Amino acid sequence: MRPGESRLAPGRALLWLILAATAFRLVMAGTLGLGIDESYVVAAGRDFHLGYFDHPPAVWWLSAGIARLTGSEAAWVVRLPFIALAALSTWLTYQLTALLFSRPAGLWAATAFTLSPVLGVTTGGWVLPDGPLVCALLAAACCLVQALPGRGWGWWLGAGLCAGLALMSKYTAGLVLAGALVAIMTQPTHRHWLARPQPYVAALLALFLFLPELAWNAQHHWVSFAFQGGRAATRRFRPFGPLATLGGEALFLLPWIWLGLIVNFLRGLRAGPSGWGPWLLCWLAFLPVTLFAVISFWSTGVLFHWAAPGYLFLFPLLGVTLQSWRPARAWAAATAALLCLALLATATELRWHWIAFFAPNADPALQALDWMPLRPALAARGLLQGRPIAGPGWADTGKISYALGGNPNVLCLNTDDREFGFGRTPADLVGQDILIVAPGLSSAQMQARYGAIFDSIETLAPVTLGFPGRSGVTIPLFVGHHLRRWP
Repeated sequence: MRPGESRLAPGRALLWLILAATAFRLVMAGTLGLGIDESYVVAAGRDFHLGYFDHPPAVWWLSAGIARLTGSEAAWVVRLPFIALAALSTWLTYQLTALLFSRPAGLWAATAFTLSPVLGVTTGGWVLPDGPLVCALLAAACCLVQALPGRGWGWWLGAGLCAGLALMSKYTAGLVLAGALVAIMTQPTHRHWLARPQPYVAALLALFLFLPELAWNAQHHWVSFAFQGGRAATRRFRPFGPLATLGGEALFLLPWIWLGLIVNFLRGLRAGPSGWGPWLLCWLAFLPVTLFAVISFWSTGVLFHWAAPGYLFLFPLLGVTLQSWRPARAWAAATAALLCLALLATATELRWHWIAFFAPNADPALQALDWMPLRPALAARGLLQGRPIAGPGWADTGKISYALGGNPNVLCLNTDDREFGFGRTPADLVGQDILIVAPGLSSAQMQARYGAIFDSIETLAPVTLGFPGRSGVTIPLFVGHHLRRWP
């Protein structure tokens, strides 16, 4: 037995890995409430559209679809499609690595993928566009690896289909697909495909699947592309910005996993196109890994998880390394134990709020609590009837709307209203009074922000929401009298 090989056959070990990871994700889904982005997606995505403000529609369709199918928006329910996609992504990571290298390497690649927090935990179980994106990209790569040796039209069509699904998940899919084109152009063995129709038909199929998103944006002044592109706008030169971005990505992946990915990335690029498997993987990874680091020279808007689709394709190379590394099993066990401890710490903090003993004024777990007590608290005071309800920003509006279950509809009283801006009817609201649920805002702050659009703003007694282990969370309430104009 080689140092990193499992005592079980790779296929059977993979099955146990997927089952264990799925159990972990189900426990997490039933323990943690929806985060800010998740609440926003579920609440703002209740109405079906061909496109949405922030991202292409895959994440919105999945969350709304499972909610309508089951009649429930419970956190564990809306997360089920993403947990299923994570299981499939784990298998696809194994399959891609096995196609290029070996089945034992595939098992280690799948293991490292599962242990990486940004891929195996958040992408693997939260209501985010990254779940369908990762799954579709891996499937497209598997089809491409089968198509390049000349195994028929079907694999090319499969690659185009999966590429289209990736584009319908998140725009960053385009960076990975561009890398695939560069890999084919620079690899002598497969460059001949550029003179054949199969890649172009596959590209047309991907574009066809992407048409609903393009059509929606064309009807809405290309707002999604403007919003996402604006995040890279020039602000000021930041000489250490790329280091901060790479450091954040390392934390999201775990530093010891990130380091192994980067070492193999550099090795693959240095080896050149003679080894077509590593060369293809490195170019699938190249643009997401490097572009966001470069943008960080001038932009503070880069989020650390944006490069994850690039790092994704370095896991097969890491799997080859781990296969022959003697401490690999101890390394994997220690990392798995760390993740379980992190989940245990989070779950106990939600239940008993033990962090208050160390930091009495801090409550970071509030983002992982659903505000379900809000509805009965408002209903007990008769505040759910007679007035429209609004939140002060898109994040709070998502939390409020999710807690109220979409009835009544909650408006976002802010110019940065994102997807909520496409469901509002401001002309119908002018002249009305609006109940404003405003977490964290004082009367003075409310007056400064929104006083000009109402005749007056009345401060009501706040509501206090009870959560496990907490004495109560106070939510300020206001009534804006006679709306003059929409913000």
